[in-house]
Amino acid sequence: MDKLKKLIKKQALINATSHKGQAQPGAVMGMIMGNHPEYRKQAGEISKLAAQIVGEINQMSREVQKEQLDKLGGHVAKKKTEKVKGLADLPDVDGEVVLRFAPNPSGPLHIGHARAAILNQEYRKRYGGKLILRVEDTDPRRVDPEAYQMIPEDLKWMQVEWDEEIIQSDRMEIYYQHAEELIKRGGAYMCTCPGNVFKELKDSSQACPHRDASVEENLALWHQMPETAEGEMVLRVKTDIQHKNPAIRDWVAMRVVEDTHPRVGSKYRVYPMMNFSVAVDDHLCGVTHVLRGKDHLANSEKQEYLYHHMDWEVPQFIHYGRLKMEDILLSTSKARQGIEDGTYSGWDDPRLGTIRAIAKRGIQAEAIRKLMMEIGVKIADSTVSWKKIYGLNRGFLEDKANRYFMVANPHVVEIEGIPDSLKGTVERPLHPDHPDRGMRQLDFEDMIYLDRNDIPTNPEQVLRVMDAVNITFQDGEAHYHSAGLEEARKAKAKIVQWVPLKGVVVIEVVMPDATVVTGYAEHSISSVKGGDVVQLERVGFARLDQINGHIPRFYYAHK
Repeated sequence: MDKLKKLIKKQALINATSHKGQAQPGAVMGMIMGNHPEYRKQAGEISKLAAQIVGEINQMSREVQKEQLDKLGGHVAKKKTEKVKGLADLPDVDGEVVLRFAPNPSGPLHIGHARAAILNQEYRKRYGGKLILRVEDTDPRRVDPEAYQMIPEDLKWMQVEWDEEIIQSDRMEIYYQHAEELIKRGGAYMCTCPGNVFKELKDSSQACPHRDASVEENLALWHQMPETAEGEMVLRVKTDIQHKNPAIRDWVAMRVVEDTHPRVGSKYRVYPMMNFSVAVDDHLCGVTHVLRGKDHLANSEKQEYLYHHMDWEVPQFIHYGRLKMEDILLSTSKARQGIEDGTYSGWDDPRLGTIRAIAKRGIQAEAIRKLMMEIGVKIADSTVSWKKIYGLNRGFLEDKANRYFMVANPHVVEIEGIPDSLKGTVERPLHPDHPDRGMRQLDFEDMIYLDRNDIPTNPEQVLRVMDAVNITFQDGEAHYHSAGLEEARKAKAKIVQWVPLKGVVVIEVVMPDATVVTGYAEHSISSVKGGDVVQLERVGFARLDQINGHIPRFYYAHK
């Protein structure tokens, strides 16, 4: 009863402070019933007690009310404000802001994870707070051993920095201690009902027959649990058995998993469910604000029951809408299946939505960061298109990427009638806006490579061989037309790139659909280093990934 009185008094003081010193019993009741559904069965009793406490508080001066509220550790919620640009402020910031990014190590991160990681990083920077990387690996069957290394690598590529790293499988004894404490507080019980039997009870709002077992009985079963078979018993957290959402009714906190864990082997058989381990760690780490998708709304409500049983302060839950990606696979399990059956070459296959696949194509971390900042934390779902990503990425690559000629379908063309004065070395800048980067030199002679698709069938069509001459094709043969750019403009010539026969470099370009295009590039491309993004003129941006034998392999980004 003392706990209940304290809770009512705190809510009444909060309400009074927000309403010029006069709390409203109905509003206080609403706050109690809404935030603490475990008290709903005592509504009549709480109503009378709330009326009494509100009456006492309304007699106090506003200074005394504030002093009383401070003693109870309460505070009045600040109004949420939305900035014109950038992210909305976090609600109820009082002291250090502590955030966490908590992926499951079932594989590498994908673009959906990028939203949570980047937003947490931005709030960490805004408030000078702390960001915890927590690897949630308490389901042995969903752990990829390589993910322990891939996740930090993906975060570093996104320029996300964290202050502390936690791996949950290192903290099993902590979860055991808190599970036992929860049993002793009467907030959890051991259930030996078969799964289908409990589901029938839960769906009909009936209590499990084990729900009212004594603390001693529950502790005895708890200590036996490591010796039992999978599915024989679980530890359940008491919630509201009448809750409108059956999924929230008496959820599972601990269960037996008969499988070997990649990190801890067979040391443990009893593992916490996500909602239990997450709530324990958020509390112990002092997490103040939890950013996550609205698909976790029910999980947030589940965890609040545990917080109340343990007398912990509930963090601020901020939920945002789903992120949908057009024409891309984000499912880790389906991607893994595709890798295993040979459909995909690996986690960095260009058809996947993983961070490493996106990075391999030359998409810049700054573009992904800008995208996520624009989407923000709104509750509405968002659909992201490749067109949007390419547009943002182009803004970062235009200034960075040096230019080179490449023809994807090389065809040798001999140009008849070129004046000797027009033959020789053609110079083009590595970047038109940065002459300081130097020039490329291409040998222009009678014979060059053109892209077969650029060769016209209309004998009247003029082609401008970039920075060289204008030509036409008659009966499949190329003929000199004129020299100047002005003549090309008058003839409405199509300007095309070309590659000299001398010093040609064979390159491979892996396209977004994983097909490989083999083409010829100018010899200057030999100076490009692995990881550099270039612009293949009139073809698009591409990133040099590796030298495949003697053939440079690029990954195509976009136009």
